[in-house]
Amino acid sequence: MLTVRIGLLPIIAVLGIIFFAVFLIMRSQSHTLSWYPEFPGPEWLQVPNVPKETTSRQRPCGIPKPCPEGDFSFLIASGAANVVGPKICMEDKMVMGYVEENVGYGINIAVVNGKTGEGMKTAFFNMYDGDIEPLVEFLESIENGSIVLIATYDDPATKLNEKARKLIRELGSSAIQSLGFRDNWVFVGGKGADVESTLEKVATCICVCLADRLDVGPPLQAQP
Repeated sequence: MLTVRIGLLPIIAVLGIIFFAVFLIMRSQSHTLSWYPEFPGPEWLQVPNVPKETTSRQRPCGIPKPCPEGDFSFLIASGAANVVGPKICMEDKMVMGYVEENVGYGINIAVVNGKTGEGMKTAFFNMYDGDIEPLVEFLESIENGSIVLIATYDDPATKLNEKARKLIRELGSSAIQSLGFRDNWVFVGGKGADVESTLEKVATCICVCLADRLDVGPPLQAQP
């Protein structure tokens, strides 16, 4: 008969491994439950104890701070390559974006009433393989006194012709003449407006307060 003798040390070693594994599991569970209360981290990582509805009401579009009383705030962000879509916000409310399902490749435009600040219409136009005429017709239909907000996504320029560039230039743009393939461009202008060049960037984002900076008639007044 074959007899197997096991020494005491191997048994102790196996038991030690088992106890150590159980200890690690219990510690892991305790660690998961108590990590945040015990180690809150630096202040900039902590979220204030503010009700969700208050936080979302304050900055759902990411506008960093409120505008002075009587001004209207706008945030325009172009798309990132062909992956992240653009967004246009007015008074920290989403006017155009993927959530609203009203943006697309090319040039995205929101038209706002220059006297009341109310949104009037939105549209997007494929400038890579789409038709240029709908964009021209849309630009020609914009009424005097309107504020025009534009954000690009992917390619804004391939189908642009001189007529379309001229109509956008009349809104106050200077960069439209040199806008090229897959340029990121954001713009705030107006029909019949005297527009400052600071309201246009061949870049990804612009956030502005408008009242007396865009002369399209009487200054925008905040609604009660």
